[in-house]
Amino acid sequence: MLLEVKGLRKYFPIRTGFLRTLRGHVRAVDDVDMFIGRGETFGLVGESGCGKTTLGRCVLRAIEPTAGSVLYYPNGGKPMDLLALPYSELRTVRSDMQMIFQDPYSSLDPRMSVLDIIGEPLVIAKRPGREVVERVRELMTLVGLDPRYMKRYPHAFSGGQRQRIAVARALATHPRFIVCDEPVSALDVSVRAQILNLLLELQGKLNLSYLFVSHDLSVIRHISHRVGVMYVGKMVELASTEDLFRSPKHPYTEALLSAIPLPDPRMQHEEILLAGEIANPANPPKGCYFHPRCRFVQEVCRSEPPAWQEVAPEHWAACHFAKTLSLQGV
Repeated sequence: MLLEVKGLRKYFPIRTGFLRTLRGHVRAVDDVDMFIGRGETFGLVGESGCGKTTLGRCVLRAIEPTAGSVLYYPNGGKPMDLLALPYSELRTVRSDMQMIFQDPYSSLDPRMSVLDIIGEPLVIAKRPGREVVERVRELMTLVGLDPRYMKRYPHAFSGGQRQRIAVARALATHPRFIVCDEPVSALDVSVRAQILNLLLELQGKLNLSYLFVSHDLSVIRHISHRVGVMYVGKMVELASTEDLFRSPKHPYTEALLSAIPLPDPRMQHEEILLAGEIANPANPPKGCYFHPRCRFVQEVCRSEPPAWQEVAPEHWAACHFAKTLSLQGV
């Protein structure tokens, strides 16, 4: 195990009026438990606004969580709680954890050359200038870019090339863990496959662990070892990729899987259309957050929140009837 998240919460305060009076909280991440193994890709899926990106940033403390713990096992021994570390000590483990952002056009400073962009983490770590240049040359070659172009600026590169620059920047400090925040969603379909294959190749070479955030289930299925499904800030299901796609245990996961387009028009499956709108994280419904949209809803769902339980070997779900429902997979 490399990383373990326990009871992670992030509540954003809602303040109104001239005196900025506290009126409530937006529960962006609400009591999430998960773990990521060494050399593993953990896929995180859910509708837009469900808290996927916030969870990834809280794990890295790019956003300060409200509560919980993130246990990091640097050498397989005694863990350190990243959320309890003072900032001075947190900087010592920053090099082990990096992030690849969604938009390669806005995540790269247009006033900086590729050399400066990729080398910035090394400059912050006070590496000698010659070592920085050599490392940038090595990283550009590793991600499939010509090192001769390191003095060029981001506008001279295509979207796919810019994302390769972002990947190289994330690798600069020899990290063990990378949060990939929808790294291919802003790219053309033909380029997506190239970046995904690059990430898989780098994982094999460098034994990297990924938290891969996406709303595209086809991408998640291709790259992930295990998958977590989020709904209104909560984790509702977690299992290996094969088990989750073949045999979902939560009605929300079943609805997501039914929306995956099939490449063969002769293959048909029933698409499940969810009623209503996604719940408001500032004022979620009582009981199960999903019950207003669930076709299997019972009275207990409206009054009692479901427990997070292991419903099959290495398969967790938060549903009162996860062990009895027979749901459709793909």
